Amino acid sequence: MATIGLDKLYYAKITEDANGNETYAAPTSLAKAMTADLSVELSEATLYADDGAAEIVKEFKSGTLSLGIDELGAAVASDLTGAVIDANGVIVSTSEDGGAPVAIGFRAKKANGKYKYYWLYRVKFGIPATNLATKGDSITFSTPTIEGTILCRNKVDGKGKHPWKAEVTEGDTSVSAATITNWYKEVYEPSYTATTNGGSD
Repeated sequence: MATIGLDKLYYAKITEDANGNETYAAPTSLAKAMTADLSVELSEATLYADDGAAEIVKEFKSGTLSLGIDELGAAVASDLTGAVIDANGVIVSTSEDGGAPVAIGFRAKKANGKYKYYWLYRVKFGIPATNLATKGDSITFSTPTIEGTILCRNKVDGKGKHPWKAEVTEGDTSVSAATITNWYKEVYEPSYTATTNGGSD
C-alpha cells in the first residue's frame, strides 16, 4: 500500500566497543521531516556455467538517505556532522569535520491510517545543503537537506548477520502492539525465535 505522509524523525547516537560493535543511545528527535529518499546499492556477481548463469548473488553494499527537514538545530548538527558549537552558541564547521554514524528512525503514514516504521542502523551524514532565495512576489520556504550514507552495522544479530534496516507495518497480524509502542524508546533489535533462527533465510 502506498504511503501518504512522513513524520517522527529520530536519531540515536552510537558508541562502539573495541570490536566496533554498536550500542545505541536513547533515540532523540532530529527535526520535522518533509522528505526521505532512500536508495540502495547492491554488490552483484554472476557465476556462469554450461553457457548460462548458474548462480547470481546480490548483497547490500551501501545506501543513500536524503532527508528534507524544516531546520537542523545546533545540537543535532553537531551530533550528525561533527561541527562544533563555540562559547557563543555558534555552529562552526571545519574542513576536518566528520560526524560519527547514527541510527535513523522514522515512520510513513499509509492510506489506511496505519504507519510503516523504519530504523536504519548506521548512517553517516555529510554537511547539509542549504538553498537560499531572496523574497519575491510570493513566499518560498528554503529548508535544509542532509544526505547520509547507509551502512550495515558491525554488530551481528541473532542469526549472525549484519542488518542495515528494520521495518514494520502497524496493523499486520504478526506484529505485536508492544513493538509499535516501543519503536522510539530504543533502536529496534532483531529478535528471532529458536524455530525462526534455525529456519531458512
